[in-house]
Formats: sequence, structure tokens, C-alpha cells
Amino acid sequence: MRTAETRIASTTTQKWVLALTAIASLMVALDVTVVATALSTIRKDLGASVESLEWTVNAYNLSFAVLLMTAAALGDRLGRRRMLVAGLALFTVASAACALAPGIGVLIAARVVQGVGGALIMPHAMALLGAAFPADRRAWALGIFGSVTGLAVVGGPLVGGAVTEGIAWPWIFWLNVPLGLVMIPLVRARVAESVGAGRRLDVAGLLLVTAGAFGLVWGVVRGNAAGWGSAEVVSAIAAGALFTIGFLRWELRAREPMLPLRFFRTPAFSAGNAAGFFMHAALGGSVFFIAQFLQTVLGYGPLGAGLRLVPWTATLFIVSPIAGSWVRRIGERPLIVGGLLMQATGFGAIALLAGRNLSFPDMIAPLIIAGCGVSMAMPAAQNAAMGAVPPGAIGKASGTYSTMRQLGSVFGVAIPVAVFAATGSFASAGAFTDGFGPAMAVTTGLSVLAALAGLAAPGRRRIVLPTAEPVRVPVTEPT
Repeated sequence: MRTAETRIASTTTQKWVLALTAIASLMVALDVTVVATALSTIRKDLGASVESLEWTVNAYNLSFAVLLMTAAALGDRLGRRRMLVAGLALFTVASAACALAPGIGVLIAARVVQGVGGALIMPHAMALLGAAFPADRRAWALGIFGSVTGLAVVGGPLVGGAVTEGIAWPWIFWLNVPLGLVMIPLVRARVAESVGAGRRLDVAGLLLVTAGAFGLVWGVVRGNAAGWGSAEVVSAIAAGALFTIGFLRWELRAREPMLPLRFFRTPAFSAGNAAGFFMHAALGGSVFFIAQFLQTVLGYGPLGAGLRLVPWTATLFIVSPIAGSWVRRIGERPLIVGGLLMQATGFGAIALLAGRNLSFPDMIAPLIIAGCGVSMAMPAAQNAAMGAVPPGAIGKASGTYSTMRQLGSVFGVAIPVAVFAATGSFASAGAFTDGFGPAMAVTTGLSVLAALAGLAAPGRRRIVLPTAEPVRVPVTEPT
């Protein structure tokens, strides 16, 4: 029997794991968007071209996305805490290199290494969190984890604008250094090691999935600059698709596959990953365009634009933990479907109002509705994906979900940008507005697709009461 002292110690350990993994996720997620509001200053200081500035953002996203599955598999084999510590060390060193970069080429190279560190951090942070909490508390923990991660993604432009205006752009990277130096010994001291099933490393699977993801992401990232019909983009996407098909065929016959495809036979796993992909696609595209609309059309500065995203940001921090605690009672399906339809409603309202002299007060209610919606759906989608596999496979599940989420963010910016480029431009406020409405309509559609994917997630659990044992009444023989 566990004593009260044991229960308190266990709870303290879980709190440490939750805090440390959430902070690690915060560091990685923040660097996805924190550069956005510093790009103009970086261009002037380093004499960068527009294409170089694009790669300052995409170098991080590209290396991060294509290495997530590989990193998750290495964690299962070598230890998740060990890989998390290695990722924090690499991320910290790369952040210092970014801050000290004398030219744009060095900055881009350092951002690639940052992405590698992020790929080592994110899936292992989620897997260690899932391993530390029992099933009935995991959704609550993932709700807090998701709210911190979501807050970082949406709050990146605010942090970047504040630091760039208040200090200097290198400090958006210097901030990671002391945090990383504190995190590394704390993770080693407070987080228990966790491994997967201890299988042999699937080298062929790792190479195929990395090549497939790299080709697809490269094609999407380069589509607008090189042209969607160019030989570079078409060949990259075609090669990525072929490598991805090769990966799936290999995993079907591999003796010890990196990603057992039988997981996708479970509706909850498939639904959680599909909903996560489209949800983060819609979120990534909307963050990019709403932040730009506030600056280009409404005339706010980087910091002012970030502050006006707070009605949206605050909902992620407040609603997501509450929604995580509801998962066990009502199931993932109503939270995913209902939440993402709310997000679609908010984005759809902004898209409809875009061409009618849209002002910031008009955006407050739609932003709150969309924020509450994604805050409900985020922990439910994570729990659906990770709760559908046995404990030993949590690393593979978290790596898959993190990859789908990151790839969704890449596609979620590229597709609306392509629509924006066909209908508007940055030439004037009016030209931007012409493209802003259609771009937000795309994010609305992506939200609807995410809601449809959520229909296959688990609904409300039925509680089965134990059958009572029959009462045996002793019979006394008459005397």
C-alpha cells in the first residue's frame, strides 16, 4: 500500500517533469515564430537579401520537421532523457552561435543546428511527460503542456518585437542560453530515464522517412520563390512522395519497424494525428497573416501587433488545461470537433470581414472564439494519438504526432501564402487586404478538415460497474 508520503513524492516528481518538459517545449516553439518581427532589423544589420531572410526562418523549420521521427526513434533506443539533454545542449550552443553570427550565412547554418536540437527536444519532452503521468491524469498534463507550447507559438511575434525594439535582435537568441544552462542539470536530476521497447534501430526506415519529409518540405518551402511548376519544386515533391511511399512499404515488411503501421488501424491514433496536422496548419497560417495584417493594414508596430494578439493567446493558456481535464469525462471527439468548428467560425468571420474596413475591435470576438476552440482541441488531439498506443510505444507516438504537427505548420503557411500571392501583395494596405481575406478562408477550410478528422476520435467513455457478488445467506437446518 502506498503511504501519503509516497503519494506526495510522486506528485512532486510529476510536477517537476511537467514544468521541465513544458519549459523545454516553450524554448523550441518560441523559436519557430520569434524571428518574424526581427527580420527587417536583421536584414539591415547583416545586409541580407529577401531570400536569405526567408531561409533564416525556414532553415529552422526544415531541419526540425525532417528529423523529428529520427530523434524519437533514437530516444526509444538510447534513452529519452539522454536525448532531451543532448537536444538542450545543442539548442543552447546553436542559440549562442545565432546571436554571435557575423553574417547571414552563419546565422542560417546556426538555425539549421537549432532545428536539430529542437527535433531532439520536442518528441522526448512529450514522451517523458506521457510516461510520468497515469492515463487518468495524462490529458490534464498534456493540456498544460499544450497551452504552454501554443502560447509560445502565438506569442513569438510579441516576444520578438519587444526584444528587438527594447534591446537588440541577437537577444532573441541569447535568452535561450541561460535557460538552457539551468535546464540541463535540472532535467538530469529531476526526470527519470525512459526508453522504448529496446528494439534494433531501423536505419533504412530512418533514412527513407527523413528523405521523404525533406523532399516534401523543401518543395513546399521553395514553391512560392522558385515557382510551383519549376523543375526544382516538382522534382523535390515527387522525390519526397516516392521516398515516403518507399518508407511505408518498408515499414510494412520490416521485422522491427520504426513506426508500426498497425498503430494507424486504431481510429483514435489516426484521428489524433490527422486533426493535429490540419489544426496546426490552420494555426500557423493564421498567426502569420493576422500578425502581418495588424502591421501592414492597421499600422501597428511589431510590439503593438503582438499585444493585440493577447485575446487569442490568453485563451490557449486558460482554456487548454481545463479542456484537458474534460477528456476523460466526455472523450476526445466532442472537444476536437467542437473546438475546431469554433476555430473555423472565428477565422471565417475574419475572412468575411476582411474587405469591409476591418478594424481591431471587430477582430476581438472572432479571435477569442478561435482561441477557445483550438485550446479545447489541442490536448484532446494529443491525448487521442498518445493514448491509443501501449506505454512502450509512447516515444514513437509522440514522434509521429510532433512530425505531423510541424509539417502541418509548414504546409499551413505555404498554402495560404500561395493563395495570397495570387490575389494580393504587400504593395499597399489595399493590396494586402485583397489577399488577406482569401488566405484566411484557406485557414478556415483547414480548420474544418481538422474537425472532420476528429470525428473518428473516441467519444465519451462508458463506465462499466463491477458486477456484485451474490449474497449467500446461511441456511439453518431445523432442529
